[in-house]
Amino acid sequence: MTRSDPALRGPVHPDLIREHRGVEPTTSTELFFDLVYVFTVTQLAQFLIVHPNPTGALRTVILLGLVWLVWIYTAWTTNSLRPDRSPVRAVLLAVMLGSLLLSAAMPAAFADSGLLFAGAYAAVQVGRSTFALWAGRGHPGLEPGFRQALPWLTGTSLLAVAGGLVGSPAREAVWTAVIAVEVLGLATGFPVPGRGRTRPERWEVEGGHLAERCQAFILIALGESILVTGGILAGNTGRATIGAFLLAFAGSVALWWVYFDRTAQAVTTVLTHAGERAGRLSSVAFNYLHPVMVAGIIVSAVGDERLLHDPGGPLDTGTALVVFGGPALFLAGHAAYQLVLLRRGWASRVVVVLVLLAAVPVTVALRLPVAVGEVVALLSTAGVIVADRVAQRRAGQGRGPRSPLR
Repeated sequence: MTRSDPALRGPVHPDLIREHRGVEPTTSTELFFDLVYVFTVTQLAQFLIVHPNPTGALRTVILLGLVWLVWIYTAWTTNSLRPDRSPVRAVLLAVMLGSLLLSAAMPAAFADSGLLFAGAYAAVQVGRSTFALWAGRGHPGLEPGFRQALPWLTGTSLLAVAGGLVGSPAREAVWTAVIAVEVLGLATGFPVPGRGRTRPERWEVEGGHLAERCQAFILIALGESILVTGGILAGNTGRATIGAFLLAFAGSVALWWVYFDRTAQAVTTVLTHAGERAGRLSSVAFNYLHPVMVAGIIVSAVGDERLLHDPGGPLDTGTALVVFGGPALFLAGHAAYQLVLLRRGWASRVVVVLVLLAAVPVTVALRLPVAVGEVVALLSTAGVIVADRVAQRRAGQGRGPRSPLR
């Protein structure tokens, strides 16, 4: 994905290369591909609901990390290639099928379906990367990066399959290593002996498009949390359940508001005009920070599930951790996101994260009802929204154009 390579004369498949002329629109093919991840996020939330313990939390993090690697590298690929061309579309549909198999294997990924999960992961990562290298042949801004990344992704895919062949706890260790190696590869520019490395400053990236793609994934995650609570409400329409549903819905709206009210469009604008900094900024903001926010939404969905099942029950430690930990995790990721890209708005989020973490032992000691804990979490998140509005009024900033995904 480097900007220049004298050994490359020109693209062999120019019709497959996506031209970067401002913010490239998200295509219907990309949105159709994303539909699988509604199921994926639901599977992750259900996995944590069924395994509400430290081991279950660790395994959920591992599964989310692997799934995110599949999705984000596919998003980077469509940032470079045209999803409206038949070869690219066919590969996206194949990755979609592989992602569906990946998601279906999640409930037993650390039991009997481990090899299916790992095999689907390997097939998607290697197949998509091999195609991207073929499609970008001769392009000085694409082929070098794809060529550097393919050996790393092949190696981690083989490692993932090895993890699927062993039992726990070795499987957890091997799959964690897969995530760590891929993170290391991206951070170091995928160095290969004799070829050097690819530097983010020379990547050809349309940062605004990547921002829009990740905004779409946040919407998917938030939509999943609403589906979880709506499904529970459909089976019990009592007054207490309806009240709990409204409270859970308000919590989802608050997280949406924090992310989309003004930050989303500001980030798109920053990355669109970032120039050579777009590659490095995008790798940090999207590869590293967005899965933290998605994890926060998933944990919040688990908290909402507990709220709807027993709104008047006392908060125990496990329930308090998901009720307060979900918004705290989301806001921590968003604080870092704000700091990296906008250099503002992060302090209020850090303060609220500390408040939410402090609320865990206090509410458990007082044995407050789950509903009261959710109210505290909602008001804390609302405090971020108020702080943002106050800061924006002081700065005299206008609203500006709205993102089409808002």
